[in-house]
Amino acid sequence: MPHGTFGYGREFAQFIDLNQLGGICTKGTSLKPRAGNKPPRVYETTAGMLNAIGLQNPGVEFFMNNDLPWLKKYDTAIIVNACGSSIDEYVELCKVLNTLDIDGVELNLSCPNVKAGCLAFGTTYEGVKEVTSQVRKVLDKPLIVKLTPNVTDITQPAKGAEDAGADGVSLINTLLGMSIDIHKKRPHLANNTGGLSGPAIKPVAVRMVYQVAQAIKIPVLGLGGITTGEDAIEFMLAGAQAVSVGTGNFITPDTSIKVVEGIKKYMEQYNIEDINSIVGTVQMN
Repeated sequence: MPHGTFGYGREFAQFIDLNQLGGICTKGTSLKPRAGNKPPRVYETTAGMLNAIGLQNPGVEFFMNNDLPWLKKYDTAIIVNACGSSIDEYVELCKVLNTLDIDGVELNLSCPNVKAGCLAFGTTYEGVKEVTSQVRKVLDKPLIVKLTPNVTDITQPAKGAEDAGADGVSLINTLLGMSIDIHKKRPHLANNTGGLSGPAIKPVAVRMVYQVAQAIKIPVLGLGGITTGEDAIEFMLAGAQAVSVGTGNFITPDTSIKVVEGIKKYMEQYNIEDINSIVGTVQMN
């Protein structure tokens, strides 16, 4: 499943058949339009990228009137990534999303680029539990909580989501990073810091997925540096019941399709009939 960087799928539909995807998790969508941070907002790093987009998006009204009808033409699940700067904003947004013909909501409590809201909610058990509980009251659809890796113990926010009634958690979002132009003696990003994503963060993501899968009973959606079928298999062995592709979409538009093909080859190689049978089966040393 492509995640976030896939936007709402329009651009990628020129290159791949969206019907081949298990689902699409949209770009972060807020109650009102967001302009995002000032540029430069993206910088390529070794084996990854830094971004400080700031959740720029046209708002939920535009999504429901323009992007959703277009997405419904395809046979793929639609999960909307919901972001906000206050509990009231999350609740009002999810009231709207609850009325739409979508397959689920991913609650974004983990973006490190938004100065107000997201990071504060996602770093503690109490914060995650509070906002998830309030959203759960108004949302009947499947609810996934996206966790930030910028914490000391990733299992605590995960438990907060589980205890508040979430149907699953997704992890990891980007790691907070920085890159400096040594000639200008200034950060490459106008926001100074940004979220590090891509293959560089995969080992951290796999470790956190393993820890969370051991700590909670609800499903885990794994993401962070997945660009091949082998990457996806790692996450599944660690305990992820589903996987998503983010930065890989920028490398090649058909990365998600290649991941699916790679998983199929792995299943053929080891005579695996049901991919779910490998979830959480890593044998620790």
